Amino acid sequence: MTKKQPKKVQSPLRVGNAVFVRTVTHYATGRIVSLNRDEIVLADAAWIASTKRWHTSLTTGELEEVEPFPGLVSVGRGAVVDVCDWVHLLPTEQK
Repeated sequence: MTKKQPKKVQSPLRVGNAVFVRTVTHYATGRIVSLNRDEIVLADAAWIASTKRWHTSLTTGELEEVEPFPGLVSVGRGAVVDVCDWVHLLPTEQK
């Protein structure tokens, strides 16, 4: 019997990854296009004014209120609470 190789753990914070970012005051979705010490830059980003139940939103991609940004958005890393992989289509329509 052979030992299973441990699964490589990757942070959601990587360029090209779609994410859901919670900050101390707001939520946002988007695709990371740049990372540096101070900011996370998102393309195809949206401010999520309201999710449904948290687990439901993360597992189904359903969101209650969405306000897309018209261009890139910079999220200050000092305000970030957590970042999750977003495995659904990024929301692009106001809702």
